[in-house]
Amino acid sequence: MASTLRRRAVGADVSESSSQAPTPRDESPVKPGDKVKIIHDHQPKMRKRRNTFIFLLGILFGLVAAGFLAKSNDLIELPEIGELSMDSLLDVLPAGLVKEMRDLVKGERDFVDSYDSFSVGLKARSEGLNVHHPVIMVPGVISTGLESWGTANISRPYFRKRLWGSWTMMRALVMDKEIWKKHIMLDKKTGLDPPHIKLRAAQGFDATDFFITGYWIWSKIVENLASLGYDPTNSFTAAYDWRLSYMNLERRDQYFTRLKSYVELAHEFSGQKVVLASHSMGSQVVFYFFHWVASPLGGKGGEDWVERHIEAWINISGCMLGAVKDVTAILSGEMRDTAQLNAFAVYGLEKFLNKDERAEIFRAMPGMSSMLPLGGDAVWGNTTWAPDDQPGQKLSFGSFLNFRRGVNWTTPDKNLTVGGAMQYLMDTTDTWYRDQIQQSYSNGVAKTSAEVNANELDPRKWINPLESRLPLAPNLKIYCFYGVGKPTERAYYYRTPEFPGFTNLNVTIDTGLTVDDIDHGVIMGEGDGTVNLLSTGYMCSKGWNMKRYNPAGVKVSVVEMPHEPERFNPRGGPNTADHVDILGRQTLNELIIRVVAGKGYMINDYIISNIKEYAEKVKVYEEE
Repeated sequence: MASTLRRRAVGADVSESSSQAPTPRDESPVKPGDKVKIIHDHQPKMRKRRNTFIFLLGILFGLVAAGFLAKSNDLIELPEIGELSMDSLLDVLPAGLVKEMRDLVKGERDFVDSYDSFSVGLKARSEGLNVHHPVIMVPGVISTGLESWGTANISRPYFRKRLWGSWTMMRALVMDKEIWKKHIMLDKKTGLDPPHIKLRAAQGFDATDFFITGYWIWSKIVENLASLGYDPTNSFTAAYDWRLSYMNLERRDQYFTRLKSYVELAHEFSGQKVVLASHSMGSQVVFYFFHWVASPLGGKGGEDWVERHIEAWINISGCMLGAVKDVTAILSGEMRDTAQLNAFAVYGLEKFLNKDERAEIFRAMPGMSSMLPLGGDAVWGNTTWAPDDQPGQKLSFGSFLNFRRGVNWTTPDKNLTVGGAMQYLMDTTDTWYRDQIQQSYSNGVAKTSAEVNANELDPRKWINPLESRLPLAPNLKIYCFYGVGKPTERAYYYRTPEFPGFTNLNVTIDTGLTVDDIDHGVIMGEGDGTVNLLSTGYMCSKGWNMKRYNPAGVKVSVVEMPHEPERFNPRGGPNTADHVDILGRQTLNELIIRVVAGKGYMINDYIISNIKEYAEKVKVYEEE
């Protein structure tokens, strides 16, 4: 319900689905021979369904508007909103949009009530599947709630309340925006807690099952696992503070030490090796953990630790090579979701939380920058070529940040590739941000086995699968499950800010440019709506087939899922492949249950996109 309101508040579209009869719940919608067509939607702009949720605070305007409107709707109760006053924001919303949002509240409730969340698990149990491997779930970015544990005067009103992932967050954001910002931003110098502020990740299933009331994330997976027989003794959630760099996750919270203990205890008590299931940024966290746990610089478990304790890694929509929209979020506080708002919503958003503020917040969360694109121009292309370019395409995706000639005077004098954009980001941001990123991450490509082996002693390389290897665990199984067929941000047009004297930003998305494939300054490519296909698919389909990146020969299985949303379902229904909503997809839940029940060997590769063709064009080669 909350997702509907958020999406409509920023101009979301309702995606068209096939006119064919819907797939029954007890039958997998993915069949051999299915093809996926990448649809570049050219419907009227106000009908576009956008996932305004992932990566970021651009969605907060929509959340706040949705929350207030829901107060006056008798279908839901939001007691934590309190005396929240939103008159200034409602003034900028068209009356028709307000009515549409109210109508959708009832629509999402109807869909939630009609969807049997437990059906996949119950069906699997009736077929003889049972609890086998313990399972630990590692959530993605922003999906873990953050609660205040500070006792200073500034924090006491929010003690043990969630300042991320609750309606309390919205109330604090509206009524005490500066106080909320001080809590949510990390110290710019240390990347740790600011003085007198203490936010910590919520723990347990409650930390990740819902973002806010009505917007589920992991809840459907948890429900189906429970239907199979799982409970808190054999299934766990390893929530973490996604704002922190990975080294600081261990330094401040001992996160990886705790995760190592969870795995070892689950293995010892059950007698079975553990399955790790991760989503989005969580897949980077797991990949980093594999290095940390074996390294003498980390968990000191030895090279055989993963082989002894981990049965399988379920990599769900993992942003293994980052996401290009992370660049624009950090560079200018923007992405497609903010660029394509109508004039009324832009006014409200800028008045409420402007681009400068959003960019500052993103930069003060070093964990977010772990998802900056990896591999540079070898993966993402140059100004005239990219591996995922389409026939007849006017401008290559490799020309990542583009600038109209004769319109800009503070912009670069040439278009930038992903590699050039990363350098531009480092050159134009504050020293504190540059230092945080350069000491935490690396985005290059290791061309030899010797380089890869040397990088095992450099923690900065451990998030990058193009600079480090899979664990030496020949019996480990990796399952890559991700969505395809939903247009995803791939390149941008930028310009000088409209009022350069009133902003600290050098550039901003050229939202007035809509021509050919350019929509409000944004060019779309392939992916799951949030993460690009090259990121979710390259390592799974080719990268980990290279000896230097997979010396133990770990088996990697790939199942792609086409985006086939139900026309009137705000979350897409059981056949969606949206980056977040895929967690409720019937097929995904079926596959997860097979793996944890010890039947993963029954899963066959299913690739329906052009990822293999694109992967062959990526300029990363086998060692000679």
